[in-house]
Amino acid sequence: MTDIEKTGPADKAPVPPTPAAGPEAIKAIPVRHYGRYVSAVVAIGALVALVYAFSQGKINWGAIPDYFFDDRIIRGVGQTLLLTALSMVIGIVGGILLAVMRLSRNPVTSSIAWFYIWFFRGTPVLVQLFVWFNLGLVFEYINLGPIYKDYWSSFMTPLLTALLGLGLNEAAYMAEICRAGLLSVDEGQTEASHALGMSHGKTLRRIVIPQAMRVIVPPTGNEVINMLKTTSLVSAVQFTELFRYAQDIGSSSGAPVEMYFLAAAWYLIMTSVLTVGQFYLERYYARGSSRSLPPTPMQKIRANLLSLGRPSGGMA
Repeated sequence: MTDIEKTGPADKAPVPPTPAAGPEAIKAIPVRHYGRYVSAVVAIGALVALVYAFSQGKINWGAIPDYFFDDRIIRGVGQTLLLTALSMVIGIVGGILLAVMRLSRNPVTSSIAWFYIWFFRGTPVLVQLFVWFNLGLVFEYINLGPIYKDYWSSFMTPLLTALLGLGLNEAAYMAEICRAGLLSVDEGQTEASHALGMSHGKTLRRIVIPQAMRVIVPPTGNEVINMLKTTSLVSAVQFTELFRYAQDIGSSSGAPVEMYFLAAAWYLIMTSVLTVGQFYLERYYARGSSRSLPPTPMQKIRANLLSLGRPSGGMA
């Protein structure tokens, strides 16, 4: 038997594959935003021009540090803070009551709350202050029986006028803020609490209001800051606070404009402190609603300083 020789390609040893070359390094070049540079230069130029204009004006800037810690100014700051705190207490308590009345199924209480909010939000604060101050034309005296009886002009002091004018007006705005916060809580929360046998009042205190605070706190902080500045209006009804004391010092010292700048500086200091407090209060109530809390100012500064030391380019 003859062997048949098979023809075919000669057997060759397998050639190992050549290793693939690594990816080429990419040089990242940041996009240049020339518009930002131009706008920054324009903004800095405008700021320098504004500062130069004020420095060349006929303003005695030396009078501001002379009276900055004057006893009358410090007393005015205290009166302003006291009036702000008391007015906000009246506004917050009244706002909560009005919000609950607005959400009530009783048409009488709901209508009364709606009328109150409509009236006080629709009239200026200054007008309300003058109305309270001059109600003696309608009510000659106030008679509470054996408790208190006196003429309206003696009863309605400047402090009481300021508290009623600012606090009752603030209650109308706080009512809408509280109502929005209460409506932000899912109705299933209320239904579940009622199913467990909790009363309506206990449901509000233990379930609804704690969850609504996350929505209520930010606008309430804005209202506190706005109230602090609105207290300057009560000088029209003879209540002496920071702005009124600054006016009196300006009239006696012959530097009225300088005292306006002094009052503005104190308002900026107080509102800055309140802004910091509002930030940490919002951060406190943000727990549980987001995975990470917003960074504090110090954390932001630290992160920005660390980012300056990093290289601008990168490898991809």
